[in-house]
Amino acid sequence: MPNFLSQIFNNKIELNSKNLEIFLKELNKHFKHFKEHTDVDFIKVLRNKVENFLEKNKKEIKKHKNYYKKIKDIIDDFEDYIEEIEIQEEKKQVKDIMDEIEDNYKKCDKIKKEKLKKYKKACIKKEKIEYEKELARLQVELLKLQKYIKDNKEKLLIIFEWRDAAWKWGTIKRFIEHLNPRWARVVALSKPSEIEKTQWYFQRYVQNLPSGWEITFFDRSWYNRAWVEPVMWFCTKDEYEQFIKDVPKFEKMLVESWIKIVKFYFSVSKSEQAKRFNERKTNPLKQYKLSPIDQYSQQLWDKYTLAEYKNFTTTHHKYAPWIVIRSDNKKKARLNAIKYVLRQFNYPEKIDNKFLKLDKDIVMSWLQKAKILADEIDIKKDLFE
Repeated sequence: MPNFLSQIFNNKIELNSKNLEIFLKELNKHFKHFKEHTDVDFIKVLRNKVENFLEKNKKEIKKHKNYYKKIKDIIDDFEDYIEEIEIQEEKKQVKDIMDEIEDNYKKCDKIKKEKLKKYKKACIKKEKIEYEKELARLQVELLKLQKYIKDNKEKLLIIFEWRDAAWKWGTIKRFIEHLNPRWARVVALSKPSEIEKTQWYFQRYVQNLPSGWEITFFDRSWYNRAWVEPVMWFCTKDEYEQFIKDVPKFEKMLVESWIKIVKFYFSVSKSEQAKRFNERKTNPLKQYKLSPIDQYSQQLWDKYTLAEYKNFTTTHHKYAPWIVIRSDNKKKARLNAIKYVLRQFNYPEKIDNKFLKLDKDIVMSWLQKAKILADEIDIKKDLFE
């Protein structure tokens, strides 16, 4: 580290206006030098040192004109450049993935028999190749969206609810795969503790809501009380009815606090659910996904369907609508969920909307889903009978 910067970081130089001006010039000079050499690691080190220096000497620096703000602006410039380089690197990695897809997946009719052994995945279906390439393209868009949310200090909450075995975790995984973990996180709460059971029902979720510039993914949410809890008798009828009454007001408060809410419900057909449960029972690598509650899912199918109907018709509202994703085809479900989120924002360098077109056979409104459910069950039946 240059002598002047080392001395000022170690508090060996008086913090007056003259020295702070020199400090700013030195920072800009070295920032320019590191940028010319694309030395991101040194810029990160310099950023950390400046942040620490600013925090320790905040009061003293604020005595001298607007140097505190100028130093903060330089830190922001550091952050913007670091993020720009990281996004470029992510794009390069995604391009490498797409190139690798092309290398690994060859069309069988274009490969000579003597070369087939060279390609271990030679006979993969064309749809698989297109899926991998489209997913990579959408993940680049998610990086652009993340930068937009961070730069504008927006808050995005994506709720994932589902029928058991609806492959929702696979979708969350594809969302977060290339996102910067500093500004994206998954919240998957375990069952409430004895203390949490005595608290306001929404309390343990509130402390996990997104901060400014953050994307938060709820792997299950307060909507446990809308289907799992009443179906399995984990709550009383009074508790359920109070929840149904409170949740629209609660979510309206969140939206009015500038939290953008996306509520996904991943549905699956009864036959596909049974097929997936059987696979989990026989595959030791997937048995961890089979919970004690799952064994009742088929047996209580109609009751879960009734809970779905009552939830959609009471907790859907324009400021936080329900979006239903049919997930019998897990790959299409993943792609369409990502597309839906991307369509909600106008971020810089966004791809043409023709690449974000939703599949109407996969994405449904709550009203479409409610009409289908109403034909399957007696909607007047009491959920707690």
